[in-house]
Amino acid sequence: MGNEESVYFSRLLTELTLSFHIIYATIGVGIPLMIMIAQWVGIKKQDEHYILLARRWTRGFVITVAVGVVTGTAIGLQLSLLWPNFMEMAGHVISLPLFMEVFAFFFEAIFLGIYLYTWDRFENQKKHMLLLIPVAAGASFSAIFITMVNAFMNLPRGFDIAHGQLVNINPVLAMFNPAMPSKVAHVLATSYMTCAFVLASIGAYRLLKGSNHVYHKKGLFLTMKLGLVFSITSAVIGDFSGKYLAEYQPEKLAAAEWHFETEKGAPLIMYGVLENKEVKYALKIPFALSILAHGTPRAEVIGLNQFSEDEVPPLYIHYLFDLMVTIGMWMIVVSLVFLIGTWRRWRLVSSKSFRWLIVLGGPLSMIAIEAGWWLTEVGRQPWILRRIMKTTEAATTSGQVDMMLLLFAGLYLLLAIGSLVVLSRMFRNNSVEQELADRTSEKAGDRV
Repeated sequence: MGNEESVYFSRLLTELTLSFHIIYATIGVGIPLMIMIAQWVGIKKQDEHYILLARRWTRGFVITVAVGVVTGTAIGLQLSLLWPNFMEMAGHVISLPLFMEVFAFFFEAIFLGIYLYTWDRFENQKKHMLLLIPVAAGASFSAIFITMVNAFMNLPRGFDIAHGQLVNINPVLAMFNPAMPSKVAHVLATSYMTCAFVLASIGAYRLLKGSNHVYHKKGLFLTMKLGLVFSITSAVIGDFSGKYLAEYQPEKLAAAEWHFETEKGAPLIMYGVLENKEVKYALKIPFALSILAHGTPRAEVIGLNQFSEDEVPPLYIHYLFDLMVTIGMWMIVVSLVFLIGTWRRWRLVSSKSFRWLIVLGGPLSMIAIEAGWWLTEVGRQPWILRRIMKTTEAATTSGQVDMMLLLFAGLYLLLAIGSLVVLSRMFRNNSVEQELADRTSEKAGDRV
């Protein structure tokens, strides 16, 4: 196998691993906050249904954490096996945030275990809820530190280069580079948004399947409200991300927008097809790209004509950008209609067709997360470490990567099937109605 094939299979395996891991990583970041909010609302309102939401979400969350550990370990392993030249050059720079990410995960896991095994052991439930603060903080900081690594790869800072080596390293500057703030904020906000809509999707599905219990209605209203807040937050942060790209990675923004010529008052291009660098059938929003890039409608936006062809990212990232933005805006509309409709008692929001839209919102939000990460990673190409090392220079020359791809694909398939089976059986064998009845009996017995 030549190096070209090694690079191809290395990229394919890394993309597969990241695409699979990001599902569980997103759940791992967002669900702890959802659990904490549900338990806080339950304590504040003295409502057993919200407390039960927190309990049941926690049980499911533990399963996804276990799978996330496996896939996260696979990523660490593959960094060394598939990209040895990159690790040799930059490994000592990214080792600090990688270590901090592991520390944050163990911090989260320790308090999650304590939280799980102390249900009903606190007379004051507020004290029990306090255990969720380090769980949610650990989950979010885990995402922060790993995103710092990605930000460094997109905009390397905090070192000098001597004889092809990174020297005089300042780890703080490397971690807190200009790409970090917008990337970290966007990852956190979209993770919270996605988890809210995934949980709303489950609640809407249970209502559609005939379980008309008020527990599901309360859970649906809470998660849709949170989904709206975080989807709007994600859109605002996305605007900051556009301005970061315009200043630091203009070729990525230009490729995502099929912006070929540098011009003032540039339109934002959505959808369409590309034929010989000519955009057809697209929706063009006048001046919107200039506003996104620089905040003013007449600002000049750098086009792809300013870059050599070997440094231009693949142009199909335009569709990834479109998919991410379209889903994000759609979920804002759906959640806003649901909340207004609930307050105004519209029949529409309790209809089967609208609930199916909510059910669809969970998978769509996860697809938007995937599209966003593909846009981030593919949009950096041809660089693995921007302006310093190309992807082709970083990859292994091993001839066994194709076999590794098959083995890891089989592992991910088993993990996906296994987690789905365990989760479905866990909740099917322990219905909401039965659990509420059991808790009522326990409390009655305590009073006796």
